[in-house]
Amino acid sequence: MAIKKSPRSRCLPGKEVAECKVESIITVDERGQMVLPKDLRDKAGIRPGDKLAVTTWEKDGEVCCITLIKVEGLVAMVKGHLGPILKEIL
Repeated sequence: MAIKKSPRSRCLPGKEVAECKVESIITVDERGQMVLPKDLRDKAGIRPGDKLAVTTWEKDGEVCCITLIKVEGLVAMVKGHLGPILKEIL
């Protein structure tokens, strides 16, 4: 009996809707630049002039994952985590 594997898997255990999937394969040019495909930019709501935070995850001293997060989303996450702590301190 063959086991059917889903093309999507949950990236963050315990999160309700987080899923990881390969959206596209991109190439890094000789200057270190890469292009996010238009359909992915549209889907993610990334517009010209938007700022993205680059985060990395390391395993055994090597970067294994690189993630782009819209700065607005990162600010909201930080406020969500630090807001309750700051209220207790202040």
